[in-house]
Amino acid sequence: MYNIQLNTPGPPQRTIWIDCLFLSRVTEAMADSVVGFLLEKLSALLIQEASLLRGVRTEVEEIKLELNSMQAFLRDADRRKDSSEEMKTWVGQVRDAAHDVEDIVDEFVYCMDRRRRSGFRGFLLNIILLPENISYRHRLATQLQGLQSNFAAISLRKDRYHLSMTAEGLNLYNASGRWQHHGETSLFSVDDDEIVGLKERIDRLVGWLTEKEPKRTIISVAGMGGLGKTTLVAKVYKNRIVRKHFDYSVWVSVSQSYRVEELLIGVIKDLFQASNVEVPSDVGSMNRRQLVQMVNDFLDTKRYIVVLDDVWSIDAWADINIAFPRNRCGSRIMLTTRHENVGFALGDGSHPFLLEPLQEKEAWELFIRKAFWKEPCPPELQHLAKKIVVKCGGLPLAIVALGSLLSLKDKTILEWNRIYENLSWQFRNDQILERMKRTLLLSFYDLPYRLKHCFLYCCMFPEDYLIHRKRLIRLWVAEGFVEERGKITMEAAAEDFLKELIYRNMLQVVETNLFGRVKTCRMHDIVREVALSLCDEEKFCMTYDEQQARQEGKVRRMSIYNSGETIQGMPRLRSLLVFDGSTSFSSSLNTIASSFILLRVLNLEGVPIESIPDEMTNLFNLRYLNLRNTNVRELPKSLGKLQNLQTLDVRDTRIKRLPSGIVKLQKLRHLFYYGIYYEHARSFHCFSSIQVPIGICNITSLQSLEDIEVKEGEIVRKLGNLTQLRRLSISEVREIDGAELCASIGKMKHLLKLFVTATGEEETLQLEALSPNPPPLLQKLCLNGHLKKVPQWISSLMNLTYLELKWSKLREEDLLSSLHALPNLVFLSLDQAYEGQQLCFRNGRFPKLRILYLVGLPQLNQVVIEKGALPSIQEVNLFSCGELKTLPQGIEYLTGLQELHLQDMPMELRLQIKDGSEEDRRKVGHIPFIKLWTEEGWVLERLN
Repeated sequence: MYNIQLNTPGPPQRTIWIDCLFLSRVTEAMADSVVGFLLEKLSALLIQEASLLRGVRTEVEEIKLELNSMQAFLRDADRRKDSSEEMKTWVGQVRDAAHDVEDIVDEFVYCMDRRRRSGFRGFLLNIILLPENISYRHRLATQLQGLQSNFAAISLRKDRYHLSMTAEGLNLYNASGRWQHHGETSLFSVDDDEIVGLKERIDRLVGWLTEKEPKRTIISVAGMGGLGKTTLVAKVYKNRIVRKHFDYSVWVSVSQSYRVEELLIGVIKDLFQASNVEVPSDVGSMNRRQLVQMVNDFLDTKRYIVVLDDVWSIDAWADINIAFPRNRCGSRIMLTTRHENVGFALGDGSHPFLLEPLQEKEAWELFIRKAFWKEPCPPELQHLAKKIVVKCGGLPLAIVALGSLLSLKDKTILEWNRIYENLSWQFRNDQILERMKRTLLLSFYDLPYRLKHCFLYCCMFPEDYLIHRKRLIRLWVAEGFVEERGKITMEAAAEDFLKELIYRNMLQVVETNLFGRVKTCRMHDIVREVALSLCDEEKFCMTYDEQQARQEGKVRRMSIYNSGETIQGMPRLRSLLVFDGSTSFSSSLNTIASSFILLRVLNLEGVPIESIPDEMTNLFNLRYLNLRNTNVRELPKSLGKLQNLQTLDVRDTRIKRLPSGIVKLQKLRHLFYYGIYYEHARSFHCFSSIQVPIGICNITSLQSLEDIEVKEGEIVRKLGNLTQLRRLSISEVREIDGAELCASIGKMKHLLKLFVTATGEEETLQLEALSPNPPPLLQKLCLNGHLKKVPQWISSLMNLTYLELKWSKLREEDLLSSLHALPNLVFLSLDQAYEGQQLCFRNGRFPKLRILYLVGLPQLNQVVIEKGALPSIQEVNLFSCGELKTLPQGIEYLTGLQELHLQDMPMELRLQIKDGSEEDRRKVGHIPFIKLWTEEGWVLERLN
């Protein structure tokens, strides 16, 4: 332990204990999560696979009991913070033994399930295979007995090294009166030379604190660990104007481990001492209700400010908030938190303040202060210094820590480059960086065990990689990190996990889609380095790149990028992700097939392979197979052997037909081929589809079925079996199949996305029969084919956000009247969909529409926009409308319009924009971007 005296922001000053062996707690927590994950699997096995466990059930139950005891010990060790090297060794042995059990269980379930048969034929086969089954069970029993002996030895080792729990662990507020706190307060100094870029933020917060609003107001400062939330709030708290404005000021350090009674006792002591009043002698014996009442009574008529530093949960806020009266004296509560949802939960009258990383200039200034003691950076080091600052990503704690470390090193390119290239090693071994690592890992330690796995899995992606939400969710599901919760699917549960990691500021949102949902996210570079060092220690995963290989030994997950590395046999491997694969990797496929028998995830996206060996289908445990953007032309005929496969992604490959064996994949949830895309401002479509066997419609677990051909009428009829579908994209639809297609779609009550493409642009889509039972949750709809009229059921889709009509050739006089009833529509594309002369957007219609495409409308000569129409529009695209020679009438009313794109439009319209009258220029003067498509590409005509 280090006993470090800090000038804490609020009275009274307290000695803060920093647990320098905190990382052992993380190690124990990770082992706990591994054991917990396995216990769930064993419990499910004992319940669901009773018939398979004849002869070995006793061994499985004994191992489960042993693991239960070990998990209880691990949790007790975590609370007591036993931190010896013996404990760390013992924890590693528990983790490895748990992995051994998981491997055996997975292989056993598969092998026994493969031998299971139904019906008379199955009965005969089971009799024939009985000796083999008995032999296999005997082998399994022997393996399990060996593991039992190993567990017994591990338990004895614990006792031999005296790793028993005692009452010597520190409590939150122990008898000596020392305040234990693991929050940012104890680890981030508030020295003035480390304050950069805070003036504007301080002024804003001071303004909120001192405004005239009499109601008690709550201000939450949220952000990831290391951003300096405590530093910022401490400066505001000590501000002269703030001090003068309030009668009483109280600072409460909450942290992860708190006891409400002890916090309230500290508040009471502060208040009474500030008033020069003796603290009641019986305060230590009061219960929570009495303590809350005492604080309420004291502050009832006072204007007070309370800072709750390091609030980790909504429950913690609720526990403490009740003590502070909701008076009308202009009182304020400020809190700092790493969880954005804590700030969102405070309700009306609160001011959520999301603290952003430092800007580039501010980050550079802070780094120079710490690395060079305010001296200028030597020219020869500037390039490296800027790379280091960029890697810190505006995180003040990282900038201060790395700057301090480098200030002690030789100012040479060789030395600085050595530090930069080996940051993960530095995080594990350098004492200066160790404190930063502890601070960042507090957020990790606070995660539920399933989220720990999900978070660490993000380390598998390269630095600065944009991780797509849907892809990440399916990978988590394949790895088994997520389970179904009642009627909530694993995918929906995984999305909740992702939101939680984002709310906790452990992942950063990079891009959202049109509808406000996360599209891509990333790990902060420094957070990733810290997490990678933990992955190394815990053997969670390893990464290969062109510079170094991390982690050797019993690794369970591996990613390869920027490397032609050949991979050796790793029988424990569960995930293999390849990024930017080289041509040499194709030679490793046979190794994968023969050596990685327990593999769950195989991601070969972008690897220039041309074929998949038949042996690959021996990967019985495979859940996720991504061949996107490869040169593969066909899949093995034995594909049906992959009985556990959940996701098959063959987008952008040369595959034209799926083998008949795919119908055996009864656990398949997602099948992806080509899709329909919009890129930039130009609309283009890819209508390639894939031929599938009719039996695909018997895979009732399917949730995504994209770009398949339905030339066979029988497929159309059987689509109704797929009642769990969320995404359906079909092509080659014939007019005569309309009624049966509607009947099938009407059974898909969970459908969110529906894309239907006819056999050609002259083929009519007969979809009127979908009334009155269209999928009630539908969000995206694309109809490519001739329509006699807009189907009435479209206007009933209250959740629809995306609508594309192509080749419709509608002649309805008021086409938009059929669509304006869609209150949540965000995207609308009419592509060769209308043969009338006028489109009128009426007042109050399309309240949420943000993007509009009018494409290939040959008769259109007038667009009218009434005042009050399209209030949310941001982008308008006019393509190939040969008769539209004037600007849309009323375009000046679209005050929020950001972009106007014109492609293959009449010269008169282009000249009206470029060289039109003053009135014409006034109509479009408010649009920041106007782009015209020429033979050379897009030309920015005006940037206001």
